[in-house]
Amino acid sequence: MASTKAATGRVIASLLLVAWPTLPQDKPAQDKPAEDLPASISVDVSLVNILASVRDKRGGLIGNLTKDDFTVLEDGKPQTIKYFTRETDLPLTIGLLVDVSASQRNLIDIEKHAARQFFSQVLRKKDEAFLISFGEDSDLLQDYTNSPKLLQAGLEQLRVSSGVGGIQPSGPVPTISQVRGTVLYDAVYVAANEKLKGEVGRKVIVLITDGMDEGSKLKIQDAVEAAQKADAVIYSIDYADPSAYGPFSFGHVSDFALQKMSNETGGHVYKVDRRHTLEDVFKELQDEMRSQYAIGYTPTNADKDGSFRKLDIRVSDKNLKVQARKGYYAIKPERS
Repeated sequence: MASTKAATGRVIASLLLVAWPTLPQDKPAQDKPAEDLPASISVDVSLVNILASVRDKRGGLIGNLTKDDFTVLEDGKPQTIKYFTRETDLPLTIGLLVDVSASQRNLIDIEKHAARQFFSQVLRKKDEAFLISFGEDSDLLQDYTNSPKLLQAGLEQLRVSSGVGGIQPSGPVPTISQVRGTVLYDAVYVAANEKLKGEVGRKVIVLITDGMDEGSKLKIQDAVEAAQKADAVIYSIDYADPSAYGPFSFGHVSDFALQKMSNETGGHVYKVDRRHTLEDVFKELQDEMRSQYAIGYTPTNADKDGSFRKLDIRVSDKNLKVQARKGYYAIKPERS
């Protein structure tokens, strides 16, 4: 079920970014610094776009830095920052992926409530979101929409899914019968490659899961690569029910997969526990998505050879830590 995209406003937003904001041609530039100039419609296929968050030693977000505070290295070589802004009003597309495997059975109602509040607070006029559930298979419960009401209806469809999967042509990842549990990597791949790759602006995947994958056809690196190629940031919410793992188990063993996916794409892992609720996490995530720095540069290596280019984003204050994607693929743009 595909919903119709928001019309005029979304079309304009779609033209906005392959490139970050550029100088208007009919106004002199001397009156304002580059980072404060308004956006205009432009296309620059050679531009590399980076979203970065900066935190202090206590994990607090830092939102008052300037372009001169940042250094960008690509494969170890310094790059000239062409565009920079602290204004994060660029269109935001959110893919919410919710784990509905058996281990999450007791958490789904809480997830519905918190996600409903999150969407009602975070979505603005130019923003859109979609909703995917994943257990033994992944399913698109709500396609792109700006309507909190439609997203709420999608959230009400969340149901526990586990056991033996069959062929499910209506789902984004059809699978032949086999023992399956939590197709985490498949779901991330679909969200990035099928939903977000063709979008523009800021693109975010939000995962609510215990981080365990059982039965995906794809590997974790496939999921990471798809997100990197889509310029999507993965935010992981580590949410586990200890009672779901049995009395003799050690419960939720590791968040390795979540750390890898989030770190490689410039995101962050949030942990839910008794002192840190899911609602708390959503509030922190909302703050982070509205406190990002948008950085754009034209790479000194102009070859579009499909290779992976390593990125290192630094700030002059050594007490601060930059959170940004670790690299990108220099892929030649597809011709329409």
